[in-house]
Amino acid sequence: MSKINGVSVTRRAARRSAPASSNAKRSVDGSAIKNICLTGAESLLRTEQNFLSTLSQVNTLVLNILLQSTETHHDLPSKDYSKALKVLNDKFHKVWDLTAGCFQTLKNNYDLLAVDVQDIYLTTEESQFIRVYTEYFVAVTSYVVIKGFEKSAKQGSSHWKANTKAMTQIIRESSEPPIHMLLLRVLTEPFRRHIQQYCFQLTKLNENLQKDAGVAPLRKALEVYVSLQSYITQSLEEASLTRNLWTTLSKKLTAALCTPERRLQEDSRSVPVTVTSSRYDRVLLFSDYLVFLQGNETYLYDLRTVWVDTTTKQKSDPNNHIWRVVTPEEEFVLSAKEPQHKMLWIWKMNQLIRQSLEGKRDFPLWGKVNDPPTCRLVTHTYRNEGRFKNAIYEGDMSWGKPHGKGTLKWPSGRNHAGDFKFGQEDGFGICLIPGSSPDRYHCYKCHWRNGAMQEYGICEYADDSVYKGYFQDNMRSGFGILDNTASKTNPFKYTGSWEKDKRTGYGVWESCEKGEKYIGMWMDNQRHGPGIVVFHTGCCYQGMFHTNKLVGSGVLITEDGTVYEGEFTEECSLAGKGKLTFTNGFTLVGTFTKSANYGLQTQGVLSTASDFQDEIMKQKYQFGVGSFPVEQRWQGVFEEFQRFLESGCNQEMEEPFLGFHTKSSKKIQRSQEYLCCNPGGTEDDSVKIEDMLKNLNFQQEPEAFHVYLEKAFNFSPHPLKKLLKMLHGTFQATYSGAGANLHLLGMAQEEIKYYARKIWEFFRELMAMKAEKERRTIPIVQEEEEEEELSDELNPHTVILPAILPRFHPDLFMLYMLYHEQEDALYWQGIVRLGHLTDTKLLEFLDVQRQLWPLKEVKLTTNQLLTPSSLADARGVRRSRNVLSGPSPMPIPTPRRKRYSIVRHKCFHSATECLQKIITTVDPKEKLQIILKTYQEIELTVSRVVEKDYKLPMDDLLPLLIYVVSRAGIQHLGAEIHFIQDLMDPTNRGGIYDFLLTALESCYAHIQKDEMRLFK
Repeated sequence: MSKINGVSVTRRAARRSAPASSNAKRSVDGSAIKNICLTGAESLLRTEQNFLSTLSQVNTLVLNILLQSTETHHDLPSKDYSKALKVLNDKFHKVWDLTAGCFQTLKNNYDLLAVDVQDIYLTTEESQFIRVYTEYFVAVTSYVVIKGFEKSAKQGSSHWKANTKAMTQIIRESSEPPIHMLLLRVLTEPFRRHIQQYCFQLTKLNENLQKDAGVAPLRKALEVYVSLQSYITQSLEEASLTRNLWTTLSKKLTAALCTPERRLQEDSRSVPVTVTSSRYDRVLLFSDYLVFLQGNETYLYDLRTVWVDTTTKQKSDPNNHIWRVVTPEEEFVLSAKEPQHKMLWIWKMNQLIRQSLEGKRDFPLWGKVNDPPTCRLVTHTYRNEGRFKNAIYEGDMSWGKPHGKGTLKWPSGRNHAGDFKFGQEDGFGICLIPGSSPDRYHCYKCHWRNGAMQEYGICEYADDSVYKGYFQDNMRSGFGILDNTASKTNPFKYTGSWEKDKRTGYGVWESCEKGEKYIGMWMDNQRHGPGIVVFHTGCCYQGMFHTNKLVGSGVLITEDGTVYEGEFTEECSLAGKGKLTFTNGFTLVGTFTKSANYGLQTQGVLSTASDFQDEIMKQKYQFGVGSFPVEQRWQGVFEEFQRFLESGCNQEMEEPFLGFHTKSSKKIQRSQEYLCCNPGGTEDDSVKIEDMLKNLNFQQEPEAFHVYLEKAFNFSPHPLKKLLKMLHGTFQATYSGAGANLHLLGMAQEEIKYYARKIWEFFRELMAMKAEKERRTIPIVQEEEEEEELSDELNPHTVILPAILPRFHPDLFMLYMLYHEQEDALYWQGIVRLGHLTDTKLLEFLDVQRQLWPLKEVKLTTNQLLTPSSLADARGVRRSRNVLSGPSPMPIPTPRRKRYSIVRHKCFHSATECLQKIITTVDPKEKLQIILKTYQEIELTVSRVVEKDYKLPMDDLLPLLIYVVSRAGIQHLGAEIHFIQDLMDPTNRGGIYDFLLTALESCYAHIQKDEMRLFK
């Protein structure tokens, strides 16, 4: 109340500080208002003083005696009565305290003759008065509902009889009503009269100040207190109706339904309705529940989970006096004989549903007419049979079905949180299912359709294994990766195809414990069909499997290159007819057996013919190329992307295909934006790729596509990024670790080229989709613009390969290095030997024409002038004084001196540096351009030497190119050359690039020769 007092003082001070020049009319008006307010305050003070006296009497005569009652009632436990009385006492004293505080504040102002309209607290504190009074009458009516006054009348009958006269004076009644009614009236009528006095005081003030601008708060306050009167009347009527209901029900039903807060709103015996096609014989509508009775059985339905459908029609009811009531687990059809009865029930049900959802009753109790929302946030426990039985649902619900965001929790510990649609899990969701051991759960983070896991998901199982892939009908289906490497027993990782929760189709299985890898076909979790087994030692096998066992013939290559072709046992041991080819070219054809005592034995023919030994040594078997068509290896990956495209990059398909970020639950943006690398906000917000793509079409240069693809492949939500990430995972699963085997190079080549072709197809579809969208937005008139043809320069090798090779190059190039390991070793021996030679010695050794030597560009000192004899030393570091030892009878002519440089790595330096750049890029086209630039640098140097344009013939080019290659010292040149040959654009074959690459390969082969490697 200090707040009210503070406001009053502040306003009085402001009035006293007003200028003295205020006009006379305003002074007269202000004086009249002051007199009216003083009169109103005087009347209000008398009213409050009388009410405070009455409250004191009520407290002494009634309330204190009620609090002393502790006897157990026959229907409800004593704690309910005790609690209700404590609440009633508390709310009573709050009314008392509020009245006394306001009375004292107003009295202080009145004594100072300083009362304004704002000091009439009925206008400034009406919200507090309404709250306190409504809480009090809720407490009174709650005690009425549980028949508390009847119980109290019996307990203190002697006291009530002795004070009947005093209590009747309080209610101003001459007759003596029953004690329980007298107690109720004592606790209600003084309050109702006092509210009536408030209304009278406000009405009088409003009439006297009706011409003043400050009268608006008075009118508003008057309306509020009139509403409070209506509320009190309605709440007492509801309480009386509810109390009377319990007299018509059995003790069992009363005990089940009677609570202090519950109020009866409608009874089918008062306003007749029936439940068609059901066993229920009575319908009760409470403030919080819809109840159906059958004998002594009750069926309660929380109004927050009740929907009323007025559109229901039945042929048996031509008057359409029926409506449908929907609950989460049941539906009912209610029927009324009269249309007004139907309207009354429907109206009350909808208003009570809305009030239950809001968590409060209207003020007054039927003060609003808004219908409840169809979609609402509720909590419901499922009881009926079904997969949701005993589960507690918390979340959005519509027409009795989970719809929106929600959580299901079962007593077993299982729970599901995510999106729902029409009662089924639909959309992204996380499901926890208890495992076999305590505190261990299976965690499914997946996309759901119609209550089952569908599309992409991540599952973390209780045994620490993790599955990332696609589902269908709650089972792993399509492409997926199962990582069980955290297991202590038989850790493994499987990457491949699934069908009905089993490994079926093409897949790669790697055993971390055994260090071996299986690449091939599966059926029902077993190796079945053609397959390759690669061991960590480098040994590998290719053959046929049937239910995890070897059948028929196969090929086994040991780590030293020995090859066996023939029959095997189920455990991959040599048994039966076969051919054994040793690394020296010898072959053994015969029948092989193995015993525990003597090991491997054979009877056959040993051939030592070495006519084709070199070819046999060079031959390197390539597994899998003919056994597993590249189009069938990773169908699951491409099929998911194709489905995504066929859907038109539909928003409902984007997240199931693209996956999701576990760190965030927010939705991925619209797929149409992905076509432009998310113009709304990329990972690099400084780059607006949509602006770059506005005029992009198939007629532009490949560089434009390179820029776009580079951004797409580095932007996580882009579909192409998702596809490339999955392909990179499959490639690593196959060709890294134990899969880094030279006999798998052919498979890897095929896959990289196939990836490029498929991504090119998808990329074109994405661009066509973008173009179609733009045509719908801005129609194109010219037909030639609608029919764009691809440029010859645009193909998978020029557009896609440069963009994807950086991801695959480390694993792919490792296979090339392993495949060409022997050749590169011989080549490197030659490089090392040639590296010891001086420039002049090397040029002379390579038979480079002397007029092409750029030695005149090398400044030689006196110490660098050497005789030919001094070149006998291959290192060129020994010096000779050129003095004859011993006397001579006749002079010996001094031999003609020749100028030789001992400097190394100075000739053709620009070409050497250029060629060394070949290892700085993974793009075959860029590597070819570097080779061409190297040739141009050689030719440019020669032209400067001969001082004219000079076109190098092959006879001159080859030795000069060998010189440059030897000085460049590229360690794995053989792997680089074949990498370029295999992945270069086919359109470059037969041209200058092909010619120079062939020349480089000739240099590489020439350096491997014995005369190069063993030169001294």
